[in-house]
Amino acid sequence: MIRHSLIELEAVLAIVRCGSFRAAALDLGMSTTAISNAVGKLERELAVRLFNRTTRSVSLTYAGRIFVGQIKPAFEGIQKAMDTARSQQETPSGTLRINAFATAAREIMAPLVLRYMQRYPQVHIDLVTEGRLVDVVAGGFDLGLRSADLVPSDAIAIPLGQIRRMAVAASPDFFEGRAIPQVPQDLLAYPCVRGRLPNGALLRWRFEKAGEELLLDVDGPMTLDEASLARIAVTRGVGIGYFMETDIREDIAAGRLVRILEDWTPPLAPLCLYYSNRRNSSAAFQAFIALARDFAAGRLA
Repeated sequence: MIRHSLIELEAVLAIVRCGSFRAAALDLGMSTTAISNAVGKLERELAVRLFNRTTRSVSLTYAGRIFVGQIKPAFEGIQKAMDTARSQQETPSGTLRINAFATAAREIMAPLVLRYMQRYPQVHIDLVTEGRLVDVVAGGFDLGLRSADLVPSDAIAIPLGQIRRMAVAASPDFFEGRAIPQVPQDLLAYPCVRGRLPNGALLRWRFEKAGEELLLDVDGPMTLDEASLARIAVTRGVGIGYFMETDIREDIAAGRLVRILEDWTPPLAPLCLYYSNRRNSSAAFQAFIALARDFAAGRLA
């Protein structure tokens, strides 16, 4: 009887889920060579090729599709049994995987994630940030973090409750000799640091006041796809920037940035942690949910 290790089966399913050997290796914390060797060993023992490989793509063969269709439910059953066993632990341990927008992750890092790690040092947090929306279940994540308007309708959501706003700001030096914009349309006459969305489109700056809503396509000398880079450029006087308020709150308080048009940036939808219905969740998962609810209710000092 030929025996196969779970890692070989997990490697096959990860490649199907992630779309490439490299992405699957990152997902499993393995090297690309190791995951390729695992699949190659399994293919040799089965005497059948599971994947069609080219330098640009990977896809299941006919035999591979049949194989994956049969092992996936069984593997999920094994994972469910392991989760059930872990749920009996009194001390949270293991790995907790969270998928979030980068801006959302920054908002909860210190007050929730780091606090959780201090309380439960035996838990490893795997926090993945990306701009695209993902299926957290299919992606192998325990939790997702998005604004409330982007949470799937069939998910269980925990609104975190903190007021979130955008902020328009520039350095004090930038406004020397320049009039401060009084309405959003004034920004069209100023150099701005533009943002690029994960799908490649330029970010349009949104404003709202007294029922009037505006979307502006600003112009300027730089286009960036990362808020931390935009913050550096704006604090150095390159132009006016458009940020999540939490990303530049300390800069405003310290006088490194001057906020403008504050009355045109109303509150946004709150952040929500969300997850699928998990009856046999691990102790680590349950502890994180409990802490998140305390955080949302303002019960954490």
